[in-house]
Amino acid sequence: MSYMITASRGLRQLASLLRGSAPVFLLLLVACQEKRPTVIKTPWGTTIATAAVDTVAAEEGEGSGAEKHQALSLEDIKANGEMIMLTISGPQTYYDYHGKGMGVNYLMCEKLAAHLGVTLRIDVCTDTLDMLRRLENGEGDVIAVPMERYQSSGKASQFSTKVVANGWLTNSNNPSLANAINEWYKPSFLAETQKQETYLLTSGSVTRHVYPWLLSAEKGQVSTYDNLFKKYAPNAGVDWTLLAAQCYQESCFDPKAHSWAGACGLMQIMPSTADHLALPRNRIYDPEANVAAASRYMRELQEEFKDVGNPAERLKFALAAYNGGLHHVRDAMALTKKHGGVQYRWGDVRHYILALSNPEFYRDPVVKSGYMRGMETANYVDMIVERQRQYRYALRTGTAVISKVKARHSSTQSSVGSSSLIDAVPHRAAKKNKWRQ
Repeated sequence: MSYMITASRGLRQLASLLRGSAPVFLLLLVACQEKRPTVIKTPWGTTIATAAVDTVAAEEGEGSGAEKHQALSLEDIKANGEMIMLTISGPQTYYDYHGKGMGVNYLMCEKLAAHLGVTLRIDVCTDTLDMLRRLENGEGDVIAVPMERYQSSGKASQFSTKVVANGWLTNSNNPSLANAINEWYKPSFLAETQKQETYLLTSGSVTRHVYPWLLSAEKGQVSTYDNLFKKYAPNAGVDWTLLAAQCYQESCFDPKAHSWAGACGLMQIMPSTADHLALPRNRIYDPEANVAAASRYMRELQEEFKDVGNPAERLKFALAAYNGGLHHVRDAMALTKKHGGVQYRWGDVRHYILALSNPEFYRDPVVKSGYMRGMETANYVDMIVERQRQYRYALRTGTAVISKVKARHSSTQSSVGSSSLIDAVPHRAAKKNKWRQ
């Protein structure tokens, strides 16, 4: 079950009050006074809510007596059809991965919401105190972050919280939800969910057929789709061999490839991206339509980096954004500038793409989109650039490069064509790499 961004906490409380036949003018008053969470876009264009700023608390300080909202009971949560998960960005808590929520605690909370029969809304908070304050004020239902150490330290004593399964917290005024979580949770859930996430982050979660990366150096043929790459490369403002190298990285030249996250076709276009690019969903697997849309997207991403003056450098930034998300790349550029690097030089920014997997960096105030799996994105760019170099050499000389391309940082890869080694000699797909069930 995917998370949904729906009405604010105030509207949910209004719904509860309506069931109690409260006067209409009082309902309107409560609705007008309710703080609204800030809505931002993720690196892939999805919308999520972030912590609302309590202007009264900000002006008068914590514990100033700002109005608190009553925690919704389990019955109210089910009636409203939505549970609000409070969290912070991190690899174990929550992060946006190609438009999908990830993180072990998020995945477990998603299962909890499905068990309760409600949708899950994510509110990403700035820090632990922000989560506790919002839980206390009734702006969220559960802190899905292990909090045992913080709770045992006594720092949370000023807040009305209750520790439930997996170290999560609920409002102590909502015993029905706490009981429901404890009854639902099983000790095996954590290991099972960790295993699930590990699988989702590997190429094994992608259904595809592996085709040769180079059909014939002697005939100057990279793939059966060379005519499409040559036709639409001008739309992207790149050499056609770049599109070919990117396509192999994405799908191994399989037009029917699809991932668990919903990426489809030769260039692994997400349905939401297809909508943005005016690619009808019923044509998303059509090779020509898919490549044409991807070329438009690559052009669009390069335009997003007009401030990068060198076209060759700009292309690497666009590739990184295609894989890792525009806002994550901008975060890495901001970190590069802050730490004295050249924010328009990929070699400098690549270092901070990798650093965004480290809490010291993804929690930096200049970072707006939180944690990212930077090693995947860095390797994605490296391997496409190197594969294009090999394509151009093979086409120029009529011979394949007798070497292997090794990723500079080995990692579990998410892209269909990603691997730690790229065979430079044409080969046939092994039977074990045929369609996966």
